Amino acid sequence: MTTRGLSGNQKCDWIGWRPKDLILCGLCSIFFTRRFLCIPDYSRKFVVQEPKAFGALLRRIQKETYSVSLFLSLQMNRTKGDEEEYWNSSKFKAFTFDDEDDELSQLKESKRAVNSLRDFVDDDDEDDLERVSWTGEPVGSISWSIKETAGNSGSSHEREQLKNRNSFSTYAQLPKPASTYSLSSFFRGRTRPGSFQSLSDALSDTPAKSYAPELGRPKGEYRDYSNDWSPSDTVRRLRKGKVCSLERFRSLQDKIQLLEEAVSMHDGNVITAVLIFLKRTLSKEILFRELEVRQVALRHLIHFLKEIGDQKLLLDLFRFLDRTEELALSHYREHLNIQDPEKRKEFLKTCIGLPFSAEDSAHIQDHYTLLERQIIIEANDRHLELAGQTEVFRKHPRKASILNMPLVTTLFYSCFYHYTEAEGTFSSPVNLKKTFKIPDKQYVLTALAARAKLRAWHDVDALFTTKNWLGYTKKRAPIGFHRVVEILHKNSAPVQVLQEYVNLVEDVDTKLNLATKFKCHDVVIDTCRDLKDRQQLLAYRSKVDKGSAEEEKIDALLNSSQIRWKN
Repeated sequence: MTTRGLSGNQKCDWIGWRPKDLILCGLCSIFFTRRFLCIPDYSRKFVVQEPKAFGALLRRIQKETYSVSLFLSLQMNRTKGDEEEYWNSSKFKAFTFDDEDDELSQLKESKRAVNSLRDFVDDDDEDDLERVSWTGEPVGSISWSIKETAGNSGSSHEREQLKNRNSFSTYAQLPKPASTYSLSSFFRGRTRPGSFQSLSDALSDTPAKSYAPELGRPKGEYRDYSNDWSPSDTVRRLRKGKVCSLERFRSLQDKIQLLEEAVSMHDGNVITAVLIFLKRTLSKEILFRELEVRQVALRHLIHFLKEIGDQKLLLDLFRFLDRTEELALSHYREHLNIQDPEKRKEFLKTCIGLPFSAEDSAHIQDHYTLLERQIIIEANDRHLELAGQTEVFRKHPRKASILNMPLVTTLFYSCFYHYTEAEGTFSSPVNLKKTFKIPDKQYVLTALAARAKLRAWHDVDALFTTKNWLGYTKKRAPIGFHRVVEILHKNSAPVQVLQEYVNLVEDVDTKLNLATKFKCHDVVIDTCRDLKDRQQLLAYRSKVDKGSAEEEKIDALLNSSQIRWKN
């Protein structure tokens, strides 16, 4: 029997082989070509229809016996490594939108591979074999008949070139069907969904490994960077924090629609983002005109300009909106950025004529006057401190400059260093009180703290001493003597000074509490005597020192027969 494609005196060398041998060799050829040549999978039940090609393949396998054995040994070594990797890895993977990584698809592929192996080992049922050609098409079909006719009508020159090439090249030139493999799936070590797995993959329990990175990314990952979103979709994506370009909105109508969509979302971050885009792409006149009728967006822009300190654009906006008072306040706020005292004073002088309210105008005038006085006081005190002729500056050197300090701090400074100066000087505390209309309570508190810190108790006493129209003196404290006592104790006043002012507290319970707290024993003893409270006096006797003058005084009062005790 001769075969098509061979000369008349050549015989097919596969005759006489047992069916099991043929199947085993076919499996080996499939395994070999699948691993090295990336040839399509033909793991289906078949009967050979091309004896010449199959005989050439068998001869090639016989010549490569040593290579196959070497490959099998390497495969076993790699299987051992894969087993170690299996115990050190996890089969669970993160969720991905890639269909090729779907676990359901892998499960279906494994099931089909197992079913294909079941067909290979079934040697007895040869009656159910399906006859297919090397192209994978059933023998006798219309497409098979057309290809057979085309193959027979080929020129003898092509057959001669096919014969002269080596077996590897001949095999590579065989007509191939549409492959179920792709280059990327070959590097990943798996087939496309719906195709059969290789024999090594089917027999291995280890998951498919990635031998090379993927060259492309799914198109779904690039959806976030699309420029085809409508204004409403763009605003929704901005609200979710996704990347979205606003540059595609070029016309004024699109930009205004985008702003209205952002305002309707009631999200301040989105509104601010759209306003930044409009501020950059629109002129000031158009932007102000559109925001004038959109108060929500206007308030967001004003707040944003205040936060970033863009005073120039903010002043232009208030001037366009004819908001004179807000314009004046924004202009006044710029003095905070001026560090030089002289320049700040001149700037405040220009703010006096701005359209402030009556109350704000008075504050601006006071600010200018205070800074003017601070500059004069600072220059004079710096000279006195460097000269070293003033005792207060020698004992208590200045720790900071008085420039740009609040009014209360300036008053404390004047009471500390210039308390005795005449009223006509700029640094006099009384002059500051009259000029800036400082209330009596604020003045007394500040002066008391300054003089008590210097331990000038005579000045403290003079601070609370007043004369009536008859010339009689009386102590009076606008802040209450209980607060005076606390301030004096805080500045470590002696007990004699504390007792004098504790006795001036009108409320008896408050007086007893303060005297007990600050250990003014004479005040407590005299108060209990006046209240004729024997039990309280006995209880306090245990709090004084043994053998002290206070204990003797308490004993004398308890033994006195002239006092009629209430208890």
